[in-house]
Amino acid sequence: MKVLLLGGGGREHALGWKLIQSPLLDRLISCPGNPGLATIGDVVDDVDPTDPEAIVHLCGAHGIDLVVVGPEAPLAAGVADALEASRIPVFGPTRAGARLESSKSFAKEIMASAGIPTAGSATFADRDAAVIHLERSSGPYVVKADGLAAGKGVLVTESLESAIDWVDDCLGGKFGDAGSSIVLEDYLSGPEVSLFYVCADGDAIPLQPARDYKRLLDGDEGPNTGGMGSFSPLEDIDDTLVDWTTTHVALPTLRELAARGIDYTGFLYIGLILTSDGPKVLEFNCRLGDPETEVLMPRMTSDLLAVLEAGASGGIADFDFSWSDRYAVNVVLAAPGYPDSPQAGLAITGIESFSDVHIFHAATRESDTGVETSGGRVLNIVGLGDTLSQARERAYGAAHQIDFEGKHFRTDIAEE
Repeated sequence: MKVLLLGGGGREHALGWKLIQSPLLDRLISCPGNPGLATIGDVVDDVDPTDPEAIVHLCGAHGIDLVVVGPEAPLAAGVADALEASRIPVFGPTRAGARLESSKSFAKEIMASAGIPTAGSATFADRDAAVIHLERSSGPYVVKADGLAAGKGVLVTESLESAIDWVDDCLGGKFGDAGSSIVLEDYLSGPEVSLFYVCADGDAIPLQPARDYKRLLDGDEGPNTGGMGSFSPLEDIDDTLVDWTTTHVALPTLRELAARGIDYTGFLYIGLILTSDGPKVLEFNCRLGDPETEVLMPRMTSDLLAVLEAGASGGIADFDFSWSDRYAVNVVLAAPGYPDSPQAGLAITGIESFSDVHIFHAATRESDTGVETSGGRVLNIVGLGDTLSQARERAYGAAHQIDFEGKHFRTDIAEE
């Protein structure tokens, strides 16, 4: 089977690493890929993965049997729609299904219609009306750009002034069209959990839970980022929560989408917060999480490609995933200036083979002198171990040995 993997981040490197282990795979092509993906398959870096027509043409040129979509942007652009119209199997939702992520107000509408517990919210395109709403609230304040903002469009703050400034940033164009409207949410308190599902034909198969760290700095301080680290499994979570989420969130979401004529095929991310009143949904994503994928793929012992192929064909009811008992801890190495203005072009040294450590490339590129940074979250350093502390020690051991100018990482990932 020839597989085209769309994307070029750490999530896609981890997915590609897992896909090449399948006996079903004959060839893996990544678009646009990265230096890590280039070591395990072919890379096409001169085609825009968000251009539906170009992706259809690329599939025809290489005889692709299945397209696996990693990030959200191609899905929001309608790549899956174009592939389905050309009868090319694709694992990833259509543009309509991807609105679960590309429009936070739409996701809230789906949750309300399906009776899914979540934070109260209101959507605004008018600045004055949003400010009045904030002034009537007691805080902490949660302000979200409605559209896709690469994980950077959310502010949680106790400062009314900062919340109003964020409203002005969003509606003033800081995030482009993604901020043309905003969602103001009630603040929810409690530990967060990331749950993921493979969905097709109304069925939802859960993956194991993971926990990620969104804030830039230790102690959950600093601005929100795309994710500074993660770990799995979670010792404070059991199958009861997964079963509850399947029954009360994942399946009702799929049924509500189906009632609106949307047949959802693809990954589904459900971000939960465990409040004193029970679990509530923070957000949906229409793809796997990043940096959570990087800890889930090394722990998965099932044939991922077999499940995705079946999903693209509409039948996953007979599948289940099996997992290693080992722990995985992911420490993200970020470039200086991240998340606002990360520096690119910084030479990376020390990337080598470490025992029980996977290095998944994210924002890297090849240069005349070697591999260098190309964006904010540069590398994912994933340590494996029989205990959480052992996995953590291995991840941080490698993180300290890999270097580039201004390297930054949190030191409290998976801290017990």
